Amino acid sequence: MRTSIQEIERGLIDRLDHDTNILIDVSSQDQFIRSLATTLNRQLKILRQKSIQYQNGEREVQNAISSLSHDIRTPMTAIYGYIELLEKQEHTSASKHYIAIIKKRMEILAQLAEELFQYSVSASSTIKMKKEPVLINSALEESIAAFYGTLIDRKITPNIQICETKVIRMLDRSSLSRIFSNLLNNAIKYSEGDLTIVLTEQGEIIISNRTNALDPIQVGKLFDRFYTVDTAQKSTGLGLAIVKNLVEKMEGKIDAVYKNGILSIMIVFDEEKTKKILNQGISQGRVETKQTDFEIL
Repeated sequence: MRTSIQEIERGLIDRLDHDTNILIDVSSQDQFIRSLATTLNRQLKILRQKSIQYQNGEREVQNAISSLSHDIRTPMTAIYGYIELLEKQEHTSASKHYIAIIKKRMEILAQLAEELFQYSVSASSTIKMKKEPVLINSALEESIAAFYGTLIDRKITPNIQICETKVIRMLDRSSLSRIFSNLLNNAIKYSEGDLTIVLTEQGEIIISNRTNALDPIQVGKLFDRFYTVDTAQKSTGLGLAIVKNLVEKMEGKIDAVYKNGILSIMIVFDEEKTKKILNQGISQGRVETKQTDFEIL
């Protein structure tokens, strides 16, 4: 009996971990044990069918989003051209005002098209990450510097705590830059004047800001696509969904915590896996490192 239960346990774990049609098989001839295995196999078939339906549905949504982003860009290009022609003409103060409104609305539409495209890319299973040793300290500093002007305009002086220890992970550099950009954009958009950016020696990235616009239910939905806390902010609701997709594609973990009016988004990437890959690559001559940039892990 114990052997049969162990066979079923191992079989169930294996079927849930791998995409396979192979059913659970047991050596026992006991009718109750075989009946249990048959019931589990029946449920595994149903689960697999639902999983395939979900994956197909997700793929259709991603394809629709990608097509929509391209469809939006084509007429946008033409509209921008006509706006430029209009601006060269003589105008009354009223017509100038209307043109300025149109341009502002077009900028919002351009942002939507770009985020739709970025989401479809980040969610695609066919996109492969180009992983390389990345010094997260420098990447984070560069992203913060890129937002300097926006921070000044919003009168936000960030509290930056980046550790001196070099934090190196095997990541896709452009995806990491997109993650930081989206997180900073989100924090600035909803910040009430403060922003804290932390990189710990353990490699945890924490971006926090005070906001009274959230409750626990909303926090749980932050990474859902198209979810926006405040529609007045003209947000697409895709920024954090893109972040989550990219973090998970690089085998990292992301979480959001809301406590005492402060929203903190935390990201961490696997250090042990990075050490293993780097050490294997260095020993086999497949990874080049500069001692000035990286410490040998």
